[in-house]
Amino acid sequence: MIMKFWRLRRTSLVILCCLTVLIAGCSKKQLLKAEEVTGESKMDRVATDKAAYKPGEQVNFTLYLKENVSDAEVRVQYRHLEEVIEQQELKAAGEKLNWTWNPPKEDGKGYMAEIFLMKKGEAQDHLNIAVDVSSDWTKFPRYGYLADFHAMSQDEMASIIERLNRFHINGVQFYDWQYKHQTPIKMDADQPAKSWDDIANRPVAFDTVKGYIDLVHGYNMKAMNYNLIFGAYEDAEQDGVKREWGLFKDPSAMNQDKHPLPENWASDIMLYDPSNTDWQKYLIEKEAEVFKHLPFDGWHVDQLGDRGGLWNAQGESVKLPEGYVSFLKSAKERLDIYYVMNAVGQYGQAFMAPNAPLDFLYTEVWDGHPKYKNLKEIIDQNAKYSKNQLNTVLAAYMNYEFGQILRVKFNTPGVLLTDAVIFASGGSHLELGENILAKEYFPNKNLKIPAELEEQLIHYYDFLVAYQNILRDGMEESEVTVEGTDEVQISASADQGKVWSFAKHKDGEDIVHFINFTDAVTMDWNDSAGEQTEPAERQNVKVIVQTSGTVDRIMFASPDYYGGSPVELSFEQKDGQISIELPKLKYWDLIKISYK
Repeated sequence: MIMKFWRLRRTSLVILCCLTVLIAGCSKKQLLKAEEVTGESKMDRVATDKAAYKPGEQVNFTLYLKENVSDAEVRVQYRHLEEVIEQQELKAAGEKLNWTWNPPKEDGKGYMAEIFLMKKGEAQDHLNIAVDVSSDWTKFPRYGYLADFHAMSQDEMASIIERLNRFHINGVQFYDWQYKHQTPIKMDADQPAKSWDDIANRPVAFDTVKGYIDLVHGYNMKAMNYNLIFGAYEDAEQDGVKREWGLFKDPSAMNQDKHPLPENWASDIMLYDPSNTDWQKYLIEKEAEVFKHLPFDGWHVDQLGDRGGLWNAQGESVKLPEGYVSFLKSAKERLDIYYVMNAVGQYGQAFMAPNAPLDFLYTEVWDGHPKYKNLKEIIDQNAKYSKNQLNTVLAAYMNYEFGQILRVKFNTPGVLLTDAVIFASGGSHLELGENILAKEYFPNKNLKIPAELEEQLIHYYDFLVAYQNILRDGMEESEVTVEGTDEVQISASADQGKVWSFAKHKDGEDIVHFINFTDAVTMDWNDSAGEQTEPAERQNVKVIVQTSGTVDRIMFASPDYYGGSPVELSFEQKDGQISIELPKLKYWDLIKISYK
């Protein structure tokens, strides 16, 4: 399942020389520009030892070279946005180079390490990697998943988590690891069983679940235990669940609501009233047993969307969103852990976001929000519901119908355009685990990841981290508008055949985004049939920005160019208009406008 590109090299790699010299002050060395690199690629990949770092924590880097070198000069520039804050010069021999960096101790900041391979003072090759310094992972959640828990070797598990670490995934949802919804962990007497079957009758090994949690923690990621808020097997009464706690489709309590599943699965899921205090006490105590035996960090709480009219056993109408909040408050009192709850199709989010003890907001996007513009609308809604206090993760399944076909690949342009919209809007995308998600059933692996998509996603996640402070750190809508030309038309709405531009602001600066739908064949974000086309690269795109402030400088950056390194743009300002040229535009560009 894991591409060979990400496997650790088995041969012994020896560093013959590794000398680190900290350059005190950037003025002592000429700053390097990524766009001026002229040589052939000789650097293979770069990694950090954690997905995020606490303030004051040391960052450990490893650079892998494509060939054995005898005396390589490497320069590293550390940036926060456009500002270079430190430089290091390194000497390496062999095929691998290790070094360390101590970032500033300020909390909640994103950085970019620009790595240049030098020859006679000229940059020959260039790689980037981002660094997140945040004490609380929920400030900038980058959520991944795991869905396979059969007996596995330590090396197999380690390679999967190592890959997620390269994408800076800082929280992992453990999907369908549990025995039964009403009895998440199977017990033998007073100890966890060694193994059990999940709801799809797939094998689960306790040592795999525990081993994954330990590996996740080693990379400073958080492990989230998945379970429904109101589900149980058909045999739940044998485990002490009472039918009178149920949710019913009629006020006479004759027809209990249920979620049907395939016939060869263990059970359909019977539904229970989340506001019923007896059900709350029952399930929360079962979850407490989970946390007693497995060091999960939180609970990923699931629901099933709008169920229509429902009643309890007393014939009273049940309002599910209010029940969800009641349940979550009771759970928080009993288990003081992280809580994330799925708002399926945004169901209940307006009530949960301001009232429930949630650490970030999570929406599973369905047919009610089919267009690219709807992704931004959800993220903007969630910011409003939480008074701009909670960030958003979207579960948005790519190439959905295409995913019915075995042994074909994800459509790279479809995935990247959707990520561009989500990231530019201030959210992140639940998509990365053992595979990429194409279905709501996470173990599905019909679609494979093409090598070019894997590589480009690395740039996108580096970009998400390096620029997190101008993407998802308390951003608000800006009134800045943009005009294009006859050659490249720009629209304030997501229109097919045009570039979509919108702006946000913070601390007196405007962030303007450009998402390229010029060549799009569909405006449905899930690119269900896998038909979205790769946009043609456009160069020197002339745009006019309407703004009343006096501009000091403009920074350009894109995950599609120079590994995300920033470029300062020249501009002309006259009569409330700024004229600039975007150096290149493929999927997504941004500019940051700073004022005097």
